Amino acid sequence: MTLYTMKTYIECLPCFIRQMVEAAKRTTSDTTIQKEIMQQVLLRCSELNYDATPPQIASWLYEVIFRYTGDKDIYKQTKEWSNKKALELLDKMHSEISKSQCKFETAVRLAIAGNIIDFGAKSHVSDDMIEEVVSASLTMPMDTDNIKILQSQVSKAESILYLLDNAGEIVFDRLLLEQLPQGKVIAVVRGRPIINDVTMADAQTAGLTEIVRVINNGSGAPGTIIEDCSEEFQKEFEKADLIIAKGQGNFETLNTVKKNIFFLLKVKCPVVAENIGQPIGSMVIQKLN
Repeated sequence: MTLYTMKTYIECLPCFIRQMVEAAKRTTSDTTIQKEIMQQVLLRCSELNYDATPPQIASWLYEVIFRYTGDKDIYKQTKEWSNKKALELLDKMHSEISKSQCKFETAVRLAIAGNIIDFGAKSHVSDDMIEEVVSASLTMPMDTDNIKILQSQVSKAESILYLLDNAGEIVFDRLLLEQLPQGKVIAVVRGRPIINDVTMADAQTAGLTEIVRVINNGSGAPGTIIEDCSEEFQKEFEKADLIIAKGQGNFETLNTVKKNIFFLLKVKCPVVAENIGQPIGSMVIQKLN
């Protein structure tokens, strides 16, 4: 499969606008300020650099919101709900893994299923939607050869970097992290709040800090823009033998980086679907290079 550098397309614009309308409403109930925010957003949209990745554009647009909120986590309540809902399913998912003939594959499937909890790609995620995706993930078609390759590389790696994506989803990631060799894994959260992306507080709530070392990448982008990340993260990224990157944002920003990367994601938009060659709704494990 040939992967192409993810750029921004005109098809991305409706998604950006939807996100920013939702963010404006979360920022303030004052409709005058909401309109002011959207005027600034639309002005920026008229000046987009379409060679930039979607997470880079999203970061640039969210700067408008940050002028009004500072670093306030406007998705805080949504993230708390996501974490709570996922934790309620944890025992059930542990049971699925314990009775599985291939525990690693089941953990991978559940980790990918958790990627449905994405308020950048979706306006709404319900209890029923999460439970349906979890159930379907156990039998959906997937590239099981790539799962086996990942498992083999996990066994050989001395250092593994696990790039997390969204709140709630990280509980599903915990299932896979528990299958990885302890002491060799670093999990990575965002450096500051943006959309429902995971921060250190979410990692603590999900219990990740109890099983692996967790660092933040120093960036507030909804992806991994290496040049915007902290020196600590860049050093860990460079020396990692194996990188597991969750979600569309990490795929969009890292899919041409020359590293040993496995992308785990649910395909949720037509632009990513066309780029990765899989239909919307697919569960994808894609090895880079």
